Amino acid sequence: MENPWLASWPKGVPQHIEYPEISLGEVLHKSALASPDEDAINYFGTGITFKELDGLVDKFAAALQSFGVQKGDRVAIYMPNIPQFVIAYYGTLRAGGVVVACSPLYKDREIAHILKDAGARVIVAWDKLYPFVQAVKTEANLTNVVTTSVRDYLPPALRLLSPLKGVKSYPCPGARDMKALLQETREPPKPVQIDPRKDLALLQYTGGTTGIPKGAMLTHYNLVVNVEQVKSWVVLQPGDTHLSVLPLFHIFGMTVAMNSPIYQGSTMIMLPDPRDIHGVINAIEKYRPAIFPGVPTMYIALINSPNIEKHNLRSIKFCVSGASALPGEVQRRFEEITGGRLVEGYGLTETSPVTHVNPLDEPQKNHPGTIGIPFPDTEAKVVDLDTGEQDLPIGKAGELVIRGPQVMMGYWNKPDDNKVSLRGGWFHTGDIASMDPDGYFRIVDRKKDMIDVSGFKVWPREVEEILFEHPAVQEAAVIGVPDARSGEAVKAFVVLKKGSEGKVTAEDITSFCKEKIAAFKAPRFVEFKTELPKTAVGKVLRRELRKGPEKELQVAS
Repeated sequence: MENPWLASWPKGVPQHIEYPEISLGEVLHKSALASPDEDAINYFGTGITFKELDGLVDKFAAALQSFGVQKGDRVAIYMPNIPQFVIAYYGTLRAGGVVVACSPLYKDREIAHILKDAGARVIVAWDKLYPFVQAVKTEANLTNVVTTSVRDYLPPALRLLSPLKGVKSYPCPGARDMKALLQETREPPKPVQIDPRKDLALLQYTGGTTGIPKGAMLTHYNLVVNVEQVKSWVVLQPGDTHLSVLPLFHIFGMTVAMNSPIYQGSTMIMLPDPRDIHGVINAIEKYRPAIFPGVPTMYIALINSPNIEKHNLRSIKFCVSGASALPGEVQRRFEEITGGRLVEGYGLTETSPVTHVNPLDEPQKNHPGTIGIPFPDTEAKVVDLDTGEQDLPIGKAGELVIRGPQVMMGYWNKPDDNKVSLRGGWFHTGDIASMDPDGYFRIVDRKKDMIDVSGFKVWPREVEEILFEHPAVQEAAVIGVPDARSGEAVKAFVVLKKGSEGKVTAEDITSFCKEKIAAFKAPRFVEFKTELPKTAVGKVLRRELRKGPEKELQVAS
């Protein structure tokens, strides 16, 4: 069979979808007409209905147009998960602009690069971050700065006792206040004609974990396609809500925790900090969400939370994990605690992002350790690493390439990169994968993360899966380090569970691994850490581990 995954296709999911030719701005308006009085956002108990949200988006779009924002102009958004992010995002699109989402963890140097590269002249920022904006305003040639406070949509009782750090308002001389703009604006925005297939909705910067970020150009059609694909796979029942704790500035959170619920008329239970696992647990108990998209670090923190069995998390139905590998033991324990389904998926910024996921309909169809099968209308294959032109047989590892309607137009102002990444109609992901006879894909690792031990290939993910099976290991990451004897050696960074510190040695870790995998794959070096460096979405930053001081404990091999 040309596409063997079709034999594993989940019940009720179409293999082909007729996608609506609409803009994302229209998506919100349609949901507001269909469910005007349903909450689009629940923010610590403050509800914003779809009708109210649609009206606020109109006002902000008109305000942007009054600044001179025209079709195709880039508008940067620089804030955490607060309702104003959604308003600014959809307001930019409705004004005809292109969103440039920036991590609120970025400092002035990082934000300056993105603003200058994108050519954004307007930025909407959390007031606490205003000093970084002010520092680069002239350099980035910003013409308008809009700031907003986390206080604006908090319930009155929480404005004094807030779960958000920095809940106070911050002075922003020279900036326009978003709340005041929304109150002052009376006229509706001027209509803008959008061609969903050709017009950009988003310039999403990627590559920050590996090098200088570059902007992936995603159209309205790319993003609408992906939320329609998600809708076909994760079928909601009336009243099902989403726990939206994934960072909305990140493409995974943007699609599955914001655009998808808005597309389906589902409430976003919005939380600002994915690292606040106690806040996550409390929100699940209080608001009873059914859908909880996340990343492995969130699920790891949850299952290791003290007395987790005493909490009622049984409202959870479906969780799709992305951004990094989902350890099988984490999946098993999470499903035991919640009673919901947790499956691994896969995607990239360049693909809007989701391309693969494990089926949700029947547990036996899930293949642990794999990213699942391609979405509707999505093709994937494995090609050779040298030329990228030879299709490899089932079971053979090579580079994963993808073709589908959610794939980007290309990188912004990067024609040379586009020639490499988009060849022959396929997007070359840079990830090493294999496909099994059932059509399930397994990510072996990033091309650049492969470890060469005396000529033998070692994939970090395989070693990490074994490390997670150790009863004392909470988190683990593996890299290759130079070694005079073997060229490279395997080094593991390990975070131990509470109470295990000082009781487990490096030798214990290495011996455990050698019992389960070939000796050359087992870590030669082990460094214990209290935490691993991560991106805001929870992906381990291997490059930071590579830069760390040499504190490893050598283990005899």
